[in-house]
Amino acid sequence: TQAAAFLRSNPLAKQALQRSGRTVSAEVNGQQQLRQLSVRWLRNETDTAFQRLVIQRTAQGLQATQTSAALSTSVRMTGGTVASSLYAAADEARLPDAVISQLTDIFSSQIDFHRTLRKGARFSVVYEVLEADGEPIRTGRVLSAEFNNDNKLYQAVWFQENGQKGNYYTLDGKSLRRAYLAAPVAFSRKTSGMGMRLHPIFQTMHVHKGVDYAAPSGTPTYTVGDGVVEFAGVQGGYGNMVIVRHNNGHSTVYAHLSRIQVRKGQSVTQGQVIGAVGSTGWSTGPHLHFEFRVNGVYTDPQRVIQQAQSTPISPAARAAFQRQADAARLQLAAASQIRDGNEL
Repeated sequence: TQAAAFLRSNPLAKQALQRSGRTVSAEVNGQQQLRQLSVRWLRNETDTAFQRLVIQRTAQGLQATQTSAALSTSVRMTGGTVASSLYAAADEARLPDAVISQLTDIFSSQIDFHRTLRKGARFSVVYEVLEADGEPIRTGRVLSAEFNNDNKLYQAVWFQENGQKGNYYTLDGKSLRRAYLAAPVAFSRKTSGMGMRLHPIFQTMHVHKGVDYAAPSGTPTYTVGDGVVEFAGVQGGYGNMVIVRHNNGHSTVYAHLSRIQVRKGQSVTQGQVIGAVGSTGWSTGPHLHFEFRVNGVYTDPQRVIQQAQSTPISPAARAAFQRQADAARLQLAAASQIRDGNEL
């Protein structure tokens, strides 16, 4: 009762305990009196220091003090096998959502998780955990990762050259930031690919010149590469549509949008939101219709995307990168063993 009254009246305690999701630890004596209570939290997700409130019993009664301390970093590794979905496999491996989100971003130029992720695909990941007094408080950066999908191995390692922005690379030093993303929407369910199909409205056979991604209305749509908006408006059966012109005669089309967030002539960068999934034009439900054109000719997006060149590690940083890549190989091998052991 005494401790509860103190927590309700002390300004520091009230401020620390008013937000949900914070972990509280408490110690009591043999008489069930509170000896010490601790709360740790971050003011924002980018903080490198955490806040610590400690309430202690003293000769003068309960007292509260708040301090700040640096987060410490530990490294964790795990992995999983896709039986039904990537997110179900991540849950089974107890992988935080923030880490699986990073994974799909890292391999976004190599794997279209909507179209090409197969049952039985295996992944391993090594990532940072930021801790406050030994208590995990949030996840950090993915340090290395690999996917074995459809008998193809994809690997990545984080590396930062001196004076440059860090990036993910293959273990032989090629940048994973390619000219184009593998998909124009965040990981979701793919409904149909290119080729002949029964038109859902007219019930006649048409060549489907593009790829459809089913997603809830309002889901952000990204441009897959840098470019200039060539068209932004309404166009017949496409409904609300955006066309982005890239280099080398390449252009991409984003149709059936619920809203358009760019204008004609605007420069856009890879991953920039240009609109939102919708069901405008000839559409039977919310989805994004995506096309890739080369010199005006409809082309399979994955064929072009996989041919896009990546920038290698500079010669000056090659030795430092090689050491980091060798360490990543060992860590990923250990993560694979942990994954296989958990699945036995």
